[in-house]
Amino acid sequence: MISSGIVGGALVLSGFYFLDLRDEDKVSEPLSSRMVSINSSPNLTGDFVESAKRSTSSVVHIYAEESDEQVLMRQNNRRRDPFANLFGFEDFFGQGNFYAPKNGSGSGVIYSSDGYIVTNNHVVGFADKITITDAEGKKYSAKKVGTDETTDLAVIKVEGAKGFVPIKMGDSEKVQVGEWVLAVGNPFGYLTSTVTAGIVSAKGRSLDIIQNEKRIEEFIQTDAAINPGNSGGALVNLQGELIGINTAIATPTGVFAGYSFAIPAKIVKKVIMDIIENGGNIERTNLGVGGYDVTEDLINEYKLQLKGNMGFYIEEVEKRSAAQLGGLLPGDVIISINANPVENYDDIEKHMRYNKVGDKVNIKVNRGGKEMVIPIQLRKKF
Repeated sequence: MISSGIVGGALVLSGFYFLDLRDEDKVSEPLSSRMVSINSSPNLTGDFVESAKRSTSSVVHIYAEESDEQVLMRQNNRRRDPFANLFGFEDFFGQGNFYAPKNGSGSGVIYSSDGYIVTNNHVVGFADKITITDAEGKKYSAKKVGTDETTDLAVIKVEGAKGFVPIKMGDSEKVQVGEWVLAVGNPFGYLTSTVTAGIVSAKGRSLDIIQNEKRIEEFIQTDAAINPGNSGGALVNLQGELIGINTAIATPTGVFAGYSFAIPAKIVKKVIMDIIENGGNIERTNLGVGGYDVTEDLINEYKLQLKGNMGFYIEEVEKRSAAQLGGLLPGDVIISINANPVENYDDIEKHMRYNKVGDKVNIKVNRGGKEMVIPIQLRKKF
C-alpha cells in the first residue's frame, strides 16, 4: 500500500509538471508576441517632438482691439438708435458697458509666406487694430482681410511679411477617431507656443455654437487641452500638418474640462480661398423657396410629370428673394443644382452650403413636365 501511494503521488506530480509546462507555453507565446508588437510601435514621444517642431513656428499670438475712431463710430450709431436706452440683453446679464472699447486675444496660423494668417472670427471680427506676435517674440501690425461668421473663420494679413513659415495643410477627411493630435496655441493670452496632446474623439460634430442661421459646423472633437486664448490656433497631426483650427471647448467652468473642438481643414481651405480671392466678408444667403420633398403621394396629388420620383416641389417663393428674382415659380420641381442631383431639401442645403451673396447657381427644374435650367444670382435677404 505504501509503494502504491508513492507511485501514485509521483504520477500526479508528474502530471502537474507537464501541465505547468503546457500552461507556460500558452502564456509565453502571446506575451512575447505582445512585446514584439509594443517594441515595433512608433516612438510617439519622437513623433510629438517632430510635429511640434514643424508647427509651432507657424502659430502666432493675436491681440485685437477697437481703435478710438471705431469706438466713437459705434457710440454715435448707438445714440441714433431709438431703442438704445431700453433695458436690453447686455444689461440683463451684467455686461452693460456698450461704450467701452472691445479687446481680446487669441491665436492664429500662418497660411502663406506673404503674410496671410487664418484665425477665428470671434477673435478679430470686432476689431480694427490687430497686433500679432510670432514664435520668436517679434511683433507685427496686421489688417483684417475678411471674415465668415457662418464658419467662425477670419483671415488677417501682415503686409511686407518676411521669413514667415506657413503651416503645411493636411487632409482632415483622412483623420480617424483615436488618432493622436497636437493643439498649438497661446492659452490665456500669455502662454505662447504651448503644445498639448490628445486623441481625436469624434468627427462631424454639430454643436449650434456659431450664432448664425446659415452656420456650417462639422467640428473635430479632441481631448487635447485647449483653453481661452487657444482660439484660432492649430490642430495638427503627427506629421505637423494642419487638420483643424481650434475654436471651442465644452466646459461648465470657462476652462478646459475634457473636450475641445476644431474646424476641419477642408472647410478652412475653402473659406480662406474665398476670402483671399474675393476680399471682404463672406455673406451667405438662402435660395428663398419652401415646399415638400417629392413622394409618390405628392406626384399623384399634383399630377406631376417627372422622369424620376425625386426632387423638391416648390410650394412658395419668398418675395424679393433670389429665387423669385431669378424666375423660379410655385409648382416647379427642383431636380438639380449645378448639375448635382436633388432628391430632397437636404440636398439643396448641401449643394448650396458654401454659396454666398453674388454667386451664380444653375437650378434645373421640371415645370409642367418640361425640364429647364434657370441661372440664379444669389442676393442678400431683404
